[in-house]
Amino acid sequence: MSKLQSEPKEIRICFVGESFINGIGDPDFLGWTGRVCANAHQRGYEITYYNLGVRAETSRFLKQRWRKEVSYRLASEYDGRVVFSFGVNDSGWTGKQQGIDLTESLDNTHTILSEAKQLYPVLMVGPPPCGDENQEQRNQQIAHQSQQFALVCRELDIPYLDVFSTLVNSSIWLAEAKANDGAHPREAGYAEFASIVQNWDAWLSWFTT
Repeated sequence: MSKLQSEPKEIRICFVGESFINGIGDPDFLGWTGRVCANAHQRGYEITYYNLGVRAETSRFLKQRWRKEVSYRLASEYDGRVVFSFGVNDSGWTGKQQGIDLTESLDNTHTILSEAKQLYPVLMVGPPPCGDENQEQRNQQIAHQSQQFALVCRELDIPYLDVFSTLVNSSIWLAEAKANDGAHPREAGYAEFASIVQNWDAWLSWFTT
């Protein structure tokens, strides 16, 4: 086998979103995105990983920046992919301050994803639950938001992963989030999040020979 044939094909992946993409709260500074890429690398895949998470960002501002930031990193000669994950800020304090309702959040999501899928293979990972004092009411909002995001992705034929339904029943995720800042877990919580993603068929399909 030649050297060219034996070398793994490089995949460049941009992860676009807010603080859960960034991995806020993780003392290892990996979050779930770093962990899923490390797992793929351990399985023999060559990955260039770009974390484009911005803390406290809403879909309104993500819509304005994502294309410029992604296209700068994913030139056409590379095998570029994009994973989006956002929404918690839209339904929280930041979104309320900006006057974002569910209708705008869904419109922004539709615009972002419909533009992105014309340029790259795209996946979307839904928003996770929070563990703050208003957990029940806030999580009901996030659960409904996640269901609506799933419908947008179905319309656009983009794979969507509902992590909320699993993590809302995770004692590790909720306990770490509550003990930390009410929203973001520590390393064990992000490891649980990563496990859900790295066993997702749509994610795994990116790494078939």
